Amino acid sequence: MKASPTHAPAASADRLAREMEHDRRIASRAEEIWNWDSPAGRRRADRRAAFFVEHADLRPGRRALEIGCGTGLFVERTARSGATIHGIDLSTDLLAKARVRLRDLENVRLERGDVHRLPHPDGSFDAVYGSSILHHVDLDAALGEAHRVLRPGGRIVFTEPNILNPQVAWMFLLGPREYFGLSPDEMAFSRFRAGGVLRGLGFADVRILPFDFLHPGVPASWIGPVARFGEVVESVPGVKEIAGSLLIRARRR
Repeated sequence: MKASPTHAPAASADRLAREMEHDRRIASRAEEIWNWDSPAGRRRADRRAAFFVEHADLRPGRRALEIGCGTGLFVERTARSGATIHGIDLSTDLLAKARVRLRDLENVRLERGDVHRLPHPDGSFDAVYGSSILHHVDLDAALGEAHRVLRPGGRIVFTEPNILNPQVAWMFLLGPREYFGLSPDEMAFSRFRAGGVLRGLGFADVRILPFDFLHPGVPASWIGPVARFGEVVESVPGVKEIAGSLLIRARRR
């Protein structure tokens, strides 16, 4: 039986065109702009990939879809789980980099496509995940599509910037967007906004946790102590709400 949750219309052609043009401009230094190339940035990426593997239950025999896979940085990490990973992205420029990076991985499939209208049948995947992609898209439409392509019991796992973090709020609401490498339409959101959308689409076991007090600019020699301190602070009521990122988890009924 086809799953057809009601969601907002897909993103406009103009918005998609702006995203593609932005990705074309930043493709040569995308991971630097996204802060994944520093020692602390790599530590943060490893932690997110571990979240995807753990909470999406990635392992041999499972099929997962990474939406907004970009340069393949997270596909490379999650593919080590043995699951079959399908990556999709709107940008041909970023996908070209991903294809080079992942060319020797037999359990990886890459394709170009729009996450608002995924080119997959209903119930195709055991999991859908992604890093810093939902704030680029129409949240209702993209999560509605994730719901559609999940099998019953399938899981979503996303990590996203937290608009309640002071630096994130400054970047998205007040700061010069081009300086921070932001596209014209992307906008961070709160866990309350994401939770409302997920529950409205019929997802179960919705859990959204603020995390991450490790800034990508932390010097390599400080990463261990700062990361450990940050993980302690993530459990402190009130204070944790201003963590830099959100871990978003839910299950299709």
